[in-house]
Amino acid sequence: MTLQDCYAAFGGNYADVSARLRSDRLVQKFMLKYLDDQSFGLLCTAMAEKDYEQAFRAAHTIKGICQNLSFTPLLDSSSGLSDALRHGWTPEADQLFEQVKADQLAVVSAIQAFREECGV
Repeated sequence: MTLQDCYAAFGGNYADVSARLRSDRLVQKFMLKYLDDQSFGLLCTAMAEKDYEQAFRAAHTIKGICQNLSFTPLLDSSSGLSDALRHGWTPEADQLFEQVKADQLAVVSAIQAFREECGV
């Protein structure tokens, strides 16, 4: 599996991240580091506890990471959730959170498959 294949698996924009980071080594490094990021876990905890201020911060952090790494579907869903939570809970927040979870799973699954196949 190549980096391009990995990005294609979750709908990311490899050309964009490659132009931004300018080397496959850096794309791979930061893509793999995403697996260690704690923001999604914080988001899940905050949503379960109805701590919407903390959920907003976590969603906003995910949005920023995804923008830098061109994880397009997760960027879009976390951006929508961040906007919905900006001033507290909104009726669409729970539905948007479900989309973030689905997009997170797609990204993590693709990155883990890349890591396993490439032995990195």
